[in-house]
Amino acid sequence: MDVQQLFKNLKKEAECPLCLETVKEPKTLPCLHSFCLNCLDKHAGYARRRRETKIKCPVCLTDFNIPKSDTFFDFPTSFHLNRFVDVLALNDSDAETQTCSSCDDTSVVTSYCFVCQSLLCAACFEAHQRLKATRGHRNVFIEKLQAKDVEELMHRPAMCTQKYHQNEALEYYCQDCKVSVCVKCGFVSHNGHAMVDIEEAAIDCKNKISEVVKKVKFQVAVLERQMKRQTELMNKSMAEIYDAQAKVTKTVDELVKILREH
Repeated sequence: MDVQQLFKNLKKEAECPLCLETVKEPKTLPCLHSFCLNCLDKHAGYARRRRETKIKCPVCLTDFNIPKSDTFFDFPTSFHLNRFVDVLALNDSDAETQTCSSCDDTSVVTSYCFVCQSLLCAACFEAHQRLKATRGHRNVFIEKLQAKDVEELMHRPAMCTQKYHQNEALEYYCQDCKVSVCVKCGFVSHNGHAMVDIEEAAIDCKNKISEVVKKVKFQVAVLERQMKRQTELMNKSMAEIYDAQAKVTKTVDELVKILREH
């Protein structure tokens, strides 16, 4: 696939269903549909002004209670969409500029290291090339990104969003809090909680989703069979009605003919 077409597809995927813009601070509802935090808060605000305590998901219309704080800030962040937004920013001159993840300067990134999984500015890239430990790493210039590079960027590890933890990958899942955490979060905020490897949690979640999908597919198949039977019965009934109407019309026509002759 052409890289520009891939970026176009990503932009569509990262579109908020409410504002139809690239999603900002994406938050995920329990129905798994994601929206901009600000859009959800506005949606809840409209409902509050109508003295309602619930809102409907704008996509699937599932009911949810409005948070007591009137904000969805504490709802799960969509790391999937955030990654799309980060990748799109590399190709969008109007988006907020990506900054180097290797230095404290707010330098614009020019390349990406797939080994260190870091965005690099020009100065850091040169230093990267000089050091023996990193000179053999696979790097690519942002302006020369290919479709396969973009796809690999989308599958890089998600990074923690907590303050001072931004350079830490999300490697664990807290089963008590139902959130993905980095090593630092595990020691600071989730000490003593039940923690599992994020890959293990992902596999467990995939298995649960597969089971639900399997049950839903079975229910869909049952409903489709019932609909087919009902459709057949309806068609049969309609055919009988048309046949009866035709017989009645024929009988009336014959009686009218007889009466006229008489």
